[in-house]
Amino acid sequence: MKKLIAAMLVLLVAGVLVAGCGGTEQKKIVVGLDDNFPPMGFRDDKNNIVGFDVDMAKEATKRMGVAVEFKPIDWNSKEAELSGKRVDVLWNGLTITEKRKENILFSNAYMENRQIIVVAANSPVKTKADLAGKVIGTQEGSSSVEAIEKDAATMQSFKELKKYGDNVAALMDLKTGRLDAVVVDEVVGRYYIAKKPGEYSVLTEHFGSEEYGVGLRKDDKELAAKLQKALDEMKKDGTSAKISQQWFGEDIVK
Repeated sequence: MKKLIAAMLVLLVAGVLVAGCGGTEQKKIVVGLDDNFPPMGFRDDKNNIVGFDVDMAKEATKRMGVAVEFKPIDWNSKEAELSGKRVDVLWNGLTITEKRKENILFSNAYMENRQIIVVAANSPVKTKADLAGKVIGTQEGSSSVEAIEKDAATMQSFKELKKYGDNVAALMDLKTGRLDAVVVDEVVGRYYIAKKPGEYSVLTEHFGSEEYGVGLRKDDKELAAKLQKALDEMKKDGTSAKISQQWFGEDIVK
């Protein structure tokens, strides 16, 4: 009986080891993104998910030898999606902040961005001081909210701060006059207004600069290391610069 039990224990341990080896191998990475965040991640005319971050993720996962799936999520619930393991990474113009670092493991910064103030081309608003008594729009759950809150004096001067599901909706309300200004990530704002020449203007002042990184779960250190290696290689051999050139007309990768 003792020999039988010992043999069963050996088989059980071996099975656990085999399962453990197979279980830790990453076969696919699910990328959580806001699919209405051009040019980082959005849907084209054929409803395909495209963008700068999408191309970066495709190249990085290819080098890592894993498949990639892009999963649109409610960006306001991104941390819950990540911690709940419904996505493996957040990769869509995700700003690195000290607050987010409490729950998210970030890659090295790969891009710098500012929170710009967009107004209508004929707007009397020329400075941050002119925002007093005005209705301002921004995307809920985005780092723009945190950037605005840091400038408490300016924020308190607003008549109202309206939060939208996405930046496109906010910019549409700016166009129709329901908003006086929109605070938005520069990469998104400039991409969008470039398609509407003469309709918008960007103020010289802004709500601060920030850096973008890829967000992972705090305990996914092995995956983070593999991803960082791929990103470093892409930077070194010029691939990330090439992708940047296609989307921005210049190399803005950090």
